[in-house]
Amino acid sequence: MKSAVEIVAIGHELLLGETVNTNAAWLGRRLAGAGIRVVRRAVVGDVAGDIHEAVRDALERTGAVLCTGGLGPTRDDLTKPVVAALFGRELVLDEALLERVRERFTRRGIEMPASNRSQAEVPAGATVFPNPRGTASGLALEDGRGFVVLLPGVPSEVHALLDGSVLEWLVRRFPDRAGPLLHRQVRTTGIAESILAERIDDITTSLAPLTLAFLPHASGVDLRLTAWGDMPEAEARSRLDAAADALAGRLARWVYARDDQDMVDAVAAHLTARGLRLALAESCTGGLIAKRITDRPGASDFLVAGIVSYANEAKTALLGVRPETLAAHGAVSGETAREMVEGVRRATGAAAGIAVTGIAGPDGGSEEKPVGTVWVAAALGERMEVARYQLLGDRSEIRERAAQAALALLLRLLRESEP
Repeated sequence: MKSAVEIVAIGHELLLGETVNTNAAWLGRRLAGAGIRVVRRAVVGDVAGDIHEAVRDALERTGAVLCTGGLGPTRDDLTKPVVAALFGRELVLDEALLERVRERFTRRGIEMPASNRSQAEVPAGATVFPNPRGTASGLALEDGRGFVVLLPGVPSEVHALLDGSVLEWLVRRFPDRAGPLLHRQVRTTGIAESILAERIDDITTSLAPLTLAFLPHASGVDLRLTAWGDMPEAEARSRLDAAADALAGRLARWVYARDDQDMVDAVAAHLTARGLRLALAESCTGGLIAKRITDRPGASDFLVAGIVSYANEAKTALLGVRPETLAAHGAVSGETAREMVEGVRRATGAAAGIAVTGIAGPDGGSEEKPVGTVWVAAALGERMEVARYQLLGDRSEIRERAAQAALALLLRLLRESEP
């Protein structure tokens, strides 16, 4: 059996778009790290015939199937009886499992509903994986065709089951699996994907057997290097590190982080290492920069305050932007951005500051200042940089790109001022 599996996700809510199938993405990454490839995904609704066909076909193709969803206690939860029938197994009551389900309700001070009894019914001969997060246990059925693993649909329960017992069970079924899939990532911002590709074209052609993927998103382009498990792990890691260093060296001006590190992590590392404090003055981003910073633990080590001065009156009252500056240049201008960052640093005593003002749309633009016009000011000590950006996208994308541009401008000042 090849070290490959198929995923069948079950639920009308997935087909209707009411729920995003994050399980498939997480399982793909987690299994690849163990040397097991996901080769196909399917999504079907809560229809017995559709579930039967999807699981049967996957089992015939690959011999290894992971199903998520449809293990609850309600009438539309059909995965377990359908797959049991596919294997010709009867459902039998597992008394020990029933007691565990009942105990979960007892701990919450609730009497177990009669419908939950069905969650203690197990296909004859199935392997049971206890669920530490819920009442739906994981199950596995095997025969000469291969195996099917059944997992609930709740992401936290999928994670707990896979990491708790299911992954170990899967690994034993693939003794000849390839090495783990390994990645390195170089994260860039402020450079278009096509220009970036041109600058590293000669490096790209020499990477084999590594592969390089360009992953554009609203705040930049990530370069993902992948080793596919076809060489010793130590060699793969060495090649990945060398390739990432080569890319980062060529693109140093636009690189802000590696792997899973965010722009905020890079800025925070510089500020905390030097004991500097940061203050924010936001208009069009509406506190998005402050949110990104405070989403990460440790923000209190360097962030002093963030002021959302959306109206002109707030810019004047809270930040000291002069009315004559607003009258002469407008709220969206380099002059206003400069006075905003000066004002927030003056009010807080912070050594570093960021100010953003712009037009996020969809309305409010003009021929002189179209939608997407954003001015950013970043200050550090005696130094200040003011930059104008013309950003593309909808309102959300413009705000996200403006926040990224502002953080990137401050990061550049921090790097250039390093002792």
